Amino acid sequence: MYEGAVQELIDELGRLPGIGPKSAQRLAFHILEADPDDMKRLVTSIVTVKERVKFCEICGNVSEAETCSICRDPRRDPTVICVVEESKDVIAVERTRSFRGRYHVLGGAINPIAGIGPDQLRIRELLNRLSDSQIEEIIIATDPNLEGEATATYLARMLKTIGITVTRLASGLPVGGDLEYADEITLGRAFEGRRNALN
Repeated sequence: MYEGAVQELIDELGRLPGIGPKSAQRLAFHILEADPDDMKRLVTSIVTVKERVKFCEICGNVSEAETCSICRDPRRDPTVICVVEESKDVIAVERTRSFRGRYHVLGGAINPIAGIGPDQLRIRELLNRLSDSQIEEIIIATDPNLEGEATATYLARMLKTIGITVTRLASGLPVGGDLEYADEITLGRAFEGRRNALN
């Protein structure tokens, strides 16, 4: 335990995902030893992103405008929607250059232990988008882990009654992994070999 401001900084850094107590302590001391101008730029960047960045009113991706650049792009295929958990997954899929449709960001995955059910995700917004008769296929691209699989199964069962083709990314993605860390080739092959979500 450290005094006052140092301990408060360690505690706040420790609340970030993937940062344990030792990492939080290392980061705090890095901040203490770093050039003050560098840290002011960091603070300014954090404040700016919180003030300017919002979520696209169509797909839920991060954007500085009301709608993101992908939703505004007329060259994107409006008949196919790729459903992902987080905005970072949109970037992972875009890196493959295998997908030219649009996206829907759920804002997480079903996780009963963490108190996240379907109502906490952007599923209602997805259903509202499906009232557009242009949409022919939904690609479920949730993470290949327990929560992602539960979310994919829930979506597939719910969407099968609507009469739209529902597919799931194919093999090539390791179970327990995150899309964010998949390389372009693996993720590209997974898109090319996608299958029916209920098979």
